[in-house]
Amino acid sequence: MTRRREVGAIKSLVLGAALAAGLATAVQAGDNKLAFSGFGTITSDYMFRSISNTSGKPAAQVEFDATYGIFYAGIWGSNTAYGDGIEIDYYVGITPMWKSITFNFGALYYTFPGADENDYFEALGGASWTGGAWTLGIKDYWSPDNFQFFGDSNAIEGSVAYAFSGKLFNFFSPSLSGALGFQSYEQNASDYTYWNAGLTLGFLDCWSADIRYYDTDYSETECFDQSSGRNNCDARVVGAIKATF
Repeated sequence: MTRRREVGAIKSLVLGAALAAGLATAVQAGDNKLAFSGFGTITSDYMFRSISNTSGKPAAQVEFDATYGIFYAGIWGSNTAYGDGIEIDYYVGITPMWKSITFNFGALYYTFPGADENDYFEALGGASWTGGAWTLGIKDYWSPDNFQFFGDSNAIEGSVAYAFSGKLFNFFSPSLSGALGFQSYEQNASDYTYWNAGLTLGFLDCWSADIRYYDTDYSETECFDQSSGRNNCDARVVGAIKATF
């Protein structure tokens, strides 16, 4: 067993313990109400950890979520450059809270119809703190066999967001946010650092517009090894319109 796989195994055990503790908290919680929500997004590029999954082309995305107390489950879909051009992801998890900190422990399963050999699982562990207009977060995503090609992988990502209190032009509710992450792979691809930063404008209660800058430290050759496209990891600005329902 390699050192990285040993670390992955330890992480899975820790995550399992955290999930068990969260489930115990959920059983004792009294605020359990079933709720449904979702959103639709049109974006000029489908970015995943600052790498284009549509080779620089636009994407239409939809998500449906269900929550019950601290439990959540959902399904997310988008057009993509892989398989038959469709990606469908499934996820479940819990979000226990402690004071101003919200924890997030979950499992995600990424599927690519027409290319089942690319389907893979990730375990998620994270926490976010909110104080006034600021939100700080950290998440860790671990997979035992990323894309069934890259082997053991891990992505750790920190984020920060600031929501302005007033409205812009008495119409938009602006916020700034950014993220910095590091993705590692066991085989067939180089590790890399990625980041993004952008402005989100909320309007009409359930709509938002986002303009965001993405970049990585990949070279063209490293990008091709990871994504089968030399330009998928280049710096770019992406715009998106989102409707929540």
